[in-house]
Amino acid sequence: MPLAHVNGTILNYEITGTGTPIVFIHPPLLTLQTFAYQKEQLSNQFQIITFDIRGHGASSSSDRTLSYALIAQDIIQLLDYLGIEKVFLCGYSTGGALVLEALLTFPKRFLGGIVVCGMSEMTDSYNISRLWLAAQMASSRIFMKLLRRVITFGNADKDKTYLNLYESSLSDAADDVKSYYEQSLTYTCTRHLRRIQHPILLIYGQMNRSFHRYANLLHTELPHSSLYFIKGAKHQIPIKNSSKMNDLIRLWVNSLEDIQTQRVLLDLAIAKKLNPDMYGEEIQGSQLSLH
Repeated sequence: MPLAHVNGTILNYEITGTGTPIVFIHPPLLTLQTFAYQKEQLSNQFQIITFDIRGHGASSSSDRTLSYALIAQDIIQLLDYLGIEKVFLCGYSTGGALVLEALLTFPKRFLGGIVVCGMSEMTDSYNISRLWLAAQMASSRIFMKLLRRVITFGNADKDKTYLNLYESSLSDAADDVKSYYEQSLTYTCTRHLRRIQHPILLIYGQMNRSFHRYANLLHTELPHSSLYFIKGAKHQIPIKNSSKMNDLIRLWVNSLEDIQTQRVLLDLAIAKKLNPDMYGEEIQGSQLSLH
């Protein structure tokens, strides 16, 4: 279990594979275990870097109020600690907003961003009420235990995954979990999105309808975005739809490294590069435009 002493805290991190580096960011109450399938399926081509946000998993609790700005600083200092100059940054759910914050604050350190079911601000009443309730539950030891079970069970695809997610989150600090949820309620960078000149891949679940507004907003406002909906998927894509998410990441990153491929729409690229028997009817609804 490697530990990095950075930015006044201690971060637990893992590195798997070699190649172009991708750093993954988890949402509140989860840990780097969220991206076990990304490590397993992408590390043959990429250097997969996962870490526990301060106050989560095996990372130290924060002596400062947890904020998106602080987490972005932690990421940069972790990269400095590892001697890595530039990476792709991938965030799931509220971790997607952290991708946007980091790209805006430290643009020279990133090759691009991948937002999985993320947002630039939370505006729908349904998800606002869920985040608010989660923040309140984190204040109570009893309700924190219930919240942990609900979040980890909801993200798990099988018993073993649930056990890994649950056990890794047992040391999550309630104050940091609460602060992370509260930041997600108030954070907004929507009016700054056009400043982001990096290529951005947006991945959403076709069945996660309350997040479609965020997908379309980001696709409209980000100058170089590619939007894709995975058929039949809900919100918990990194675990429950990992193969399709990882195929999209692989294809998208490869396309950025190939000038000719950049000019091809993703639905045509998928037909050529992915197994049509497996994906022909499963992945659809592409709104990708690779610049």
